[in-house]
Amino acid sequence: MSPMQGVPTFARSRRATLRVLCALAALGGTPLRTALAAEDDPSNGPAECVVPAKPGGGFDLSCMLAREALQAVRPARPPLARRYLPGGIGAVAFDRVATGRLGGPSTLVAFSSGSLLNLAQGRFGPHSPSAVRWIATLGTDYGVIAVHRDAPFRTLADLVAALRQDPGRLAFGAGGTVGSQDWVKAALLVRAAGRDHKAMRFVAFEGGGDALAALQGRHVDVFPGDAAEALQAQAGGAPLRILAVLAEARLSGALAGIPTAREQGIELVWLTVRGLYLGADAPESAVRAWTEAFRQAVASPGYAALRERHGLHPFEPLTGAALEDFVRLRIEDYQRLAGELGLRRWSR
Repeated sequence: MSPMQGVPTFARSRRATLRVLCALAALGGTPLRTALAAEDDPSNGPAECVVPAKPGGGFDLSCMLAREALQAVRPARPPLARRYLPGGIGAVAFDRVATGRLGGPSTLVAFSSGSLLNLAQGRFGPHSPSAVRWIATLGTDYGVIAVHRDAPFRTLADLVAALRQDPGRLAFGAGGTVGSQDWVKAALLVRAAGRDHKAMRFVAFEGGGDALAALQGRHVDVFPGDAAEALQAQAGGAPLRILAVLAEARLSGALAGIPTAREQGIELVWLTVRGLYLGADAPESAVRAWTEAFRQAVASPGYAALRERHGLHPFEPLTGAALEDFVRLRIEDYQRLAGELGLRRWSR
């Protein structure tokens, strides 16, 4: 008779498991520790950050920042992987997470103020903000108005004068369709020029990266995007001229030499808060683990320099209930703005 004959199945399985664990321990214990840590705390194990757009835009920057921020405070954890899932500037990713087709305790998704604007209009499908768990804010970006380096517009006033003369002569190009945050920035600029925003031309792209490429090729005239992605494109050699930053006051760093719209007589401010969410089906322990992980990350001494390197600016670090309240209030603000602009409210 075999030594294992007559031994109950569960006992044999337990012995086999123990042999595997002992073998891992003999190899130094690292795989064992990683496996156990991931099961107990997914923020310490293999995980991914979903970029709900094509490469090169603000969502991509958010996932890169999240990866580096986590590594800074938890150097032993596996680097956060990136997965690209374009579609509707976040709509496809949100729908898949909300319906359980994508997610789990180890799948984070990047969001921005633009995501909340789309939620406010019902553009993310029949889902409420509570369909996901809001984990953390990473910082804020600011809107910019940019043109090709060889464009005739040297200042925002030059561009506004052209829009006042004929708002349909220039083509705005940016991420998202009618109702997206980049469309709203363009609409508010046209209104500031004293013209009807419905007369403007807007070309929709799947993310800021594609829109910037179109501007480089002179296929569109104006980019109402975000500062971080514009600066990243400039650093890569893109022939851009940023006419204005849509901040309350002049920013520091690489944008210190660029005036705000306010400085140029145009009352236009647009913040793009960036952060991460998790599927609502994730265990409460996973939500707490990720929340704590990013609370530690953004509170670390080196985070400010890391955030600046990715083109983001300070924003109150929000997690848990405070972030949920922020999301709710911001969505209410965006619903009022959408009404003012005559945007259709998609039914949920």
